Amino acid sequence: MPADTSSLIPPAFDQLHKHSEVRFEEVPGLLERLAEVPDPRDARGVRHRLAVVLALTACAVLAGATSLLAVGEWIADAPAHVLGQVGARPDPLLPKRALPAETTVRRLLARTDGDALDRAVGRWLADRRPKPTGTAGLRGLAVDGKSLRGAAKAKGRKIHLLAALEHTTGLVPVQLDVGEKTNEITCFQPLLDTVADLAGVVVTSDAMHSQRDHADYLLGRGAHYIVIVKGNQKKLRRQLKALPWKDIPLQGRTKGVGHGRSEIRRIKVATVNNLLFPGARQAVQIKRRRTDRKTGKTTVKTVYAVASLSAEQATPAQLARLVRGHWTIETLHYIRDTTFAEDASQVRTGNTPRAMATWRNLAIGALRAVGAKNIAAGLRHNARDPHRPLALLSLG
Repeated sequence: MPADTSSLIPPAFDQLHKHSEVRFEEVPGLLERLAEVPDPRDARGVRHRLAVVLALTACAVLAGATSLLAVGEWIADAPAHVLGQVGARPDPLLPKRALPAETTVRRLLARTDGDALDRAVGRWLADRRPKPTGTAGLRGLAVDGKSLRGAAKAKGRKIHLLAALEHTTGLVPVQLDVGEKTNEITCFQPLLDTVADLAGVVVTSDAMHSQRDHADYLLGRGAHYIVIVKGNQKKLRRQLKALPWKDIPLQGRTKGVGHGRSEIRRIKVATVNNLLFPGARQAVQIKRRRTDRKTGKTTVKTVYAVASLSAEQATPAQLARLVRGHWTIETLHYIRDTTFAEDASQVRTGNTPRAMATWRNLAIGALRAVGAKNIAAGLRHNARDPHRPLALLSLG
């Protein structure tokens, strides 16, 4: 992903320093949230609180650490007063020995409750989500999974994480480990059970989650859905294809350039009342015409979707933005793979792979929250000054 020379990192830091007390004084800080995570250690002989070790790890990742070795090096190099702001208390006689070492961080992350850690980080991020205004558009929440390709467990099983991401902010409020004996479909409802208020939220998902049980669940919680329909719902797809699309006028057209190709997207929407899907109110047809800018090859693909939003609740333009916005979660996956080298990591002990994914979500979310456009540039900016990660996390 090319660097963005208009990165908002420096002015964002200035704004954070200026207004941090006003914005965050009434919500729990990161250390308070991390204190909610149970400590797996025996209390005897503990030098540093679990919350402190976790916060130092978060700072290191926000400074660009992509491995546990790099995390340990960041902690070892951090000035004493920076460590003190996070709550670490080095022994003046043996300062280096008393710091949380890389081996300590490794053992703790492997044993830390992954669900509790994701809840704590998700709540911290949610507390810093911009408050919606009366004129704000529909709030989209994308649900999708990602396998950590390098973190193979016994018998080659990959760690697979299911997460929800807000379209507009890029924040990940919830994440769940898809266990060995289950799949994304069965984890959909448990994941969203951890979202406190879904009323009015539009949950977007790919074809895997075009499940009637999912639709009933979302409607029962006062939420809406937009879901892509493919071959796993054959009767529903046949219904959608059979609609008189030729008689329906074009209701939107957008053009875009990126990833080495140009794209034209055309959208048509029809109000429906008898589709084989609970609560379906609108059917959507999107035709994507993509041209490879290097080879000149053009492909045309037709995508169908159903939405529980009525025509009064969402215009064709809003539906098109929500469908497009779903793929923001793919951008998150891309950043974790390319900027943080997630798929190259072979860390696989205990809950460590999941915990590192959580820290990457936190780092990306913290940078997004202050307007950073380029995550790699933001990490490099943080790496040049150990105070900067603390400022972003409201720790100093």
